[in-house]
Amino acid sequence: MARIWSLGAALLLGCATGASALVGPAREESALAAHVLMLLKNDGHGASFCTASVIAPDVLLTAGHCVSAPENLRAWWPGGDLDQRIVAIAVHPLFRADATQKRVKSIDLAMVRLARPLPPPFRPLPIAWDTQGGVGATLQIAGYGLTREGDGRSAGKLHSGTLIVREPISKILVWAKDPASKGLGACTGDSGGPMLTAAGDALVAVTVWSQGTGKRQCGELTQAARLAPQRAFIEDTLRGWGMR
Repeated sequence: MARIWSLGAALLLGCATGASALVGPAREESALAAHVLMLLKNDGHGASFCTASVIAPDVLLTAGHCVSAPENLRAWWPGGDLDQRIVAIAVHPLFRADATQKRVKSIDLAMVRLARPLPPPFRPLPIAWDTQGGVGATLQIAGYGLTREGDGRSAGKLHSGTLIVREPISKILVWAKDPASKGLGACTGDSGGPMLTAAGDALVAVTVWSQGTGKRQCGELTQAARLAPQRAFIEDTLRGWGMR
């Protein structure tokens, strides 16, 4: 029997692990709508969704914990259909799904190839290979996740906001916080979404995890996987798919 795709179920459940949605004083985004979409997953354990960035006409960049077998995934955006099938997936070889529990190194990145190129107005985002993002650097974040933690009805629209890099400085991760301390940060559904330069015109990292205050999971700290150190993985995958 064919799998039934339910966006409503995905929005209610959100991503099971990793970053949650863009909570706090986020703004509804339109400029990035041509570069960012949703990745829906329905793998028998329930429906969920993440965010993904377009890096080639038919290739998306997202978090490793967001993907499943190709037949369990679809790319979607508001106003789109659910026929954007996935035909290939490349998960970073150092991704560990149990990294948090076992406190081991993990590169939480994945690339997915669509069955056909995305329609206009979608365009690839360049990657800022030379951006380091030291303490205090300004970055933009975007995602389709929850704007109110715990409320699945608040997801499904693209929002963005400004964060700054905080300590510790890592070669593979970015830790970022709300410069105004008003609770802006990633939340359920923002996993896999872009962390961009201050101008919002190039990718720096991919959102993978979030933390809140007290019992909350969102709004205090956003963690993302840096892309510059993973250039070989990204470019080798694109070449293997005949892109470069």
